[in-house]
Amino acid sequence: MPPAIPHPEPGTPDTSGPLRYIWWLVRCQPLRVLRGSVFGTAWMAGLALRPYLISRAIDDGLRAGDHRALLGWATAILLAGFGLAWLGILRHRTMTFVREDASARSAEVLLRQLARLGAVLPRRLAAGDVATVSGYDVTRTSQVLTLTGPGVGAVLTYVLVAVLLWSIDPLLAMLVLLGVPVIAVALGPLLRRLERVESTYRQQQGELTTRADDIVAGLRVLAGVGGRHLFARRYADRSQRLRAEGYRVGTARSRIEAVTPVLPGLLLAAVVWLAARMAIDGSITVGELVAVYGYVAVLIVPVWFLLEGSYQLIQGRVAARRIVRLLRLTPDPATAGRRPGVAAPRRPAELADPATGLVVRPGQVLGVAADDPAQAEALADRLGRYVASDVTWGGVPLAAVALDEVRARILVAEPDAYLFAGTLRQVLRGRTTSDDPAIHAALHAASARDVVDSQPGGLDSPVDARGRTLSGGQRQRVRLTRALLAEPEVLILVDPTSAVDAHTEARVARRLRQARLGRTTIVLATSPLLLGHADSVGYLRDGRIVDTGSHAELIERNPGYRALVARDSDSDPTGSPDPLPGASGTSGPTGTAAGAGWLR
Repeated sequence: MPPAIPHPEPGTPDTSGPLRYIWWLVRCQPLRVLRGSVFGTAWMAGLALRPYLISRAIDDGLRAGDHRALLGWATAILLAGFGLAWLGILRHRTMTFVREDASARSAEVLLRQLARLGAVLPRRLAAGDVATVSGYDVTRTSQVLTLTGPGVGAVLTYVLVAVLLWSIDPLLAMLVLLGVPVIAVALGPLLRRLERVESTYRQQQGELTTRADDIVAGLRVLAGVGGRHLFARRYADRSQRLRAEGYRVGTARSRIEAVTPVLPGLLLAAVVWLAARMAIDGSITVGELVAVYGYVAVLIVPVWFLLEGSYQLIQGRVAARRIVRLLRLTPDPATAGRRPGVAAPRRPAELADPATGLVVRPGQVLGVAADDPAQAEALADRLGRYVASDVTWGGVPLAAVALDEVRARILVAEPDAYLFAGTLRQVLRGRTTSDDPAIHAALHAASARDVVDSQPGGLDSPVDARGRTLSGGQRQRVRLTRALLAEPEVLILVDPTSAVDAHTEARVARRLRQARLGRTTIVLATSPLLLGHADSVGYLRDGRIVDTGSHAELIERNPGYRALVARDSDSDPTGSPDPLPGASGTSGPTGTAAGAGWLR
C-alpha cells in the first residue's frame, strides 16, 4: 500500500512576500496553532505562578508560624510543578506537530511547483538553489512557527508579570515594562546585520552546491581531459569564500547569543536591587521580595523565547524569501498548457517549423545536420514545444494543442536527459508498462544489450541517480532505449550516438530505422552513419534549412554539408562505416564526439 501523502491538497500559498507566506502556513492549521498558543501561554504563566505561591508560603506560613498554611502552600507548589511538566510536554508536542505540518506543506507546494515548471526550471534556477530551498529553507521557515506557541505565551507572560509587579509596586512594573523594549532596541542593529549576512551566505551556498553537483556529474569527463584538479581548485576557492561568509554569519549570531542572557540578567539585577532596597525600607514584605525575584527570574524565560524567536524570524524570512522566489516562477507560455485547447491531429500528421522552413512528413526518418549545435537544440525545443514558437502540427498551431497530448505523442530525447535511481528495468521502463521482451527488443535496437550483460543482476541491477555507475556510452544507449520503449508518435533524437564507437553507431543507425519503421523520427546529428540511414536529410545553416535530399545527394552537391559531416575530402559519401579507427564519420577521438560533438 503506497504511503499516505501528508497534504494531498496543500492549498494555494500566499507568495506576495516572505512574511505573508509564513502567515499562510499558520492559517493552514488554525486549531493546532491555537492549541500551541494556549499550552505555551499556560506553561509560561504557570512559571510566574510559582513565585506567587512561594511568597504566600513565606508570608502566611513561615512568618506567621502557621504550619497548616505552610503545608497547604507547599502542596500547591508541588502540584504546580506537576502541572507545569504536563503543560510543557503538551506544548512541545503540539509545536512539533505545527512545525512538521508546515514543513510537509511547504515541501508539497514546492514539489508541485517544480513539476509545473518542468523544462523551464533549469533555465530559471540553478540546481543548487533548488536543493537548498527544498531542504534547508523549508526547515528554517517552519521553525518560525514556534512564535505562534511559546512566542505568544512569552508576550502574554510578560504582560502578566508586569501586572503582578504592579500589584506590589508600580515602580518595579515600570522598570520591567520599559526594560524589555530597551533590550529589543539594543538587539535591533545586530538582527539587521544578521539578516544581511545570512542572505548573502544562503545565496553563495546555493551557488556552491550547484557547482559541486556539476563537478560530480561530469567527474568522468573531467578526469579524462585532466581537468579534475583545476575544477577542484576552483571549488576550493569558492568554498573558502563561503567559509569566510559563514564566519560573518557566526560572528553576528554569537554576538546575539552573547547579548541574549546578559541584557535580561542586567534587568534582573536592577529590579532585584530596587526590590531589596524597598524591603529594607519596609515598603514591601520579605515574601513580596522573594516574589519579585521569582517574577523577574521567570521573566528571563519569555524574554529568551522572544529574542530566540527574533533570530528564528530573521532566518525564516531569508528562507521564506527564497521559497517565495521559486513559487513565483511561472511556466513558459509554451509549456503552461493553459491556452484554449485545440484538437490535435487524430492521425500522424506533418510537423512544420516556419522559423527554419523544416517540414517533417509523417512516418519519415528525417536527419537534420546543423552547422551550429545551438540551432539544433533550439529546433528540438520548438518541435517538442518547450519554447513558444509558430510550429504547426497537421496545420494546427502546436502551442494551441493540450500539453498532455503533445507530451504523450511527441518526445524529445536529449543527450543529457536525467536518469533516476532505481533498478535498470525501472530506469528503462520509465512510466511505460513494457514487459521484458519489449525491453530486450529496445535494448537490441539501441545496441545496449551489453549494458545489461555487464550488470551482475541483469535488469534488476541497481543504477545510481544520473547513471553514475555506467559509462558515458552506456548512459547514452540507456537513454535511447528508454526513448524507444516510450514508442511516441514523433521521436526527436538529439545527437543520440556522440559517446559510442563507430561500429556501435553503425548498428544503432541500422536498427533504429527498423525499430521506428512507419513512425516519424527526427535525428539531429552530424554523423554520416546516422544521416546515411535517413529517408531525407535537411541541412540547417544559419538557422534555415538551405538544402534537402538524401545524405549521398547532399554530399555530392553541397560543399558546406560535405565539410560539416565528412570533415575529410576522402570520406565515403554513402556514410557507410569506416573500419579504420579515427577515420571520418566515426565517433571516436576524431569523429562525432570530438568533432561535431553536440555535448550539451
